[in-house]
Amino acid sequence: MKPVLFAAEMAEVDAAALRDVTIDVLIERAGWAVARRAFEMLGVVYGARVLVVAVVALAGDDGRVAAKLLARRGAKVRVVAPGELRGAPEGTELVIDAAFGTGFHGSYVAPIVPEGVAVLAVDIPSGLGADLGEAADEATKATSTVTFAALKPGLLLGAGPGLVGSCVIEPIGLVVPPARLNLVEDRDLDEIPVRDQAAHKWKSAVFVLAGSPGMRGAPELAVNGAIRAGAGMIRVATPGVSPGASGVIEAVAIGLERSGFAGVVLAELDRCRALVAGPGLGSDGDVREGLFEILEKATVPVVLDADALNMLGGKKDAAAVLHRRPGPTILTPHDGEFARLTGRPPGADRVGDVRALAGELGATVLLKGSTTVIADADGAALLVTSGTPRLATAGSGDVLSGVIGAMLARGLAPLLGAGIGAHLHGRAARTGLADGLASGDLPLLVAGVLSSRRDD
Repeated sequence: MKPVLFAAEMAEVDAAALRDVTIDVLIERAGWAVARRAFEMLGVVYGARVLVVAVVALAGDDGRVAAKLLARRGAKVRVVAPGELRGAPEGTELVIDAAFGTGFHGSYVAPIVPEGVAVLAVDIPSGLGADLGEAADEATKATSTVTFAALKPGLLLGAGPGLVGSCVIEPIGLVVPPARLNLVEDRDLDEIPVRDQAAHKWKSAVFVLAGSPGMRGAPELAVNGAIRAGAGMIRVATPGVSPGASGVIEAVAIGLERSGFAGVVLAELDRCRALVAGPGLGSDGDVREGLFEILEKATVPVVLDADALNMLGGKKDAAAVLHRRPGPTILTPHDGEFARLTGRPPGADRVGDVRALAGELGATVLLKGSTTVIADADGAALLVTSGTPRLATAGSGDVLSGVIGAMLARGLAPLLGAGIGAHLHGRAARTGLADGLASGDLPLLVAGVLSSRRDD
């Protein structure tokens, strides 16, 4: 995982480094890092025309160091202050944006850059907020960004992904302590436990409580998501629906009455490692009563999605239910479900909002989005950026709930299971059809990504 540091945390890292080296040494290192990336982007440096926008203050010094290094290689470099030029001069091949750093506040109007001219941002594109990813209409739109020591939330949230371009992290000798916010990466898929030689189907069994009369697709998607993510045994049940109606032959369907079914599910959970509840479940009062009894007694990790979230009601009622849980809980709301839980939609500070809800509910909360935010009750948080617009299709969230259920059943802790499950779900979608991807395609794509990691 890659650490993600807020501006205040980054300031502490800088301050710690300055106990051992001078500010001039750090600036020189940063300038060299920017220059190296500029060399790569230009290819031929000699004679290249480069515009450097650098504030006349400490924050712009790394840009000025890079300008000197480029000039030594024969580039024709012009350094200007922010606002000095409305547009890049004709013939410019590269613009280096060192106008402001991560401490920027206010508004900024980037110089107009002709189409085809590359822009290299230093630490973060000017006009983009380092913590929340809020941006002015005329903020810098970079081709590439060199950021120092660690990622910043604003590079990954809000307007950030649309302004940053390709992002390169340069350590420049700074020591980053263990972070409370981290980005999930492909290599983190290796954290998923490998089945040992003595593995059997019950070692990673998942129970899926989903669906209702007329809503048979949701449980099938959740079940298939769990199967393809490595669950060895699936038990699936829909209150009030005959077991013979299940369309997944690998899952064992359990008959449930529309009411009074909690005891049957709890008996099944004695052999299962996780419960997924909610997709297509409806909001019938008898179903709600049964679900709440299960939540109060089930010791296995539980993933609550879709209708299960809606049945929790508001934050106060949800807290009353979830604080009585004897086992861990993961909630997977989208923005609308989050608003129903809290009384308002997520604000600009999505990480802060998710952390607050997780703390109040004593649960792990996964807020879906272009950048997915996950936090546990202690405030540890993860970001997932593998998602794609291809997932904007009905049922993709049902598959995700099954994938996360499988991660829990395979032995991952709730925060890591949710984060890795979400990353896997996004990576799988990126291997599928660019247009017309259906949620039913996702489970097999999930299995493909998992299988490409290892041969066991």
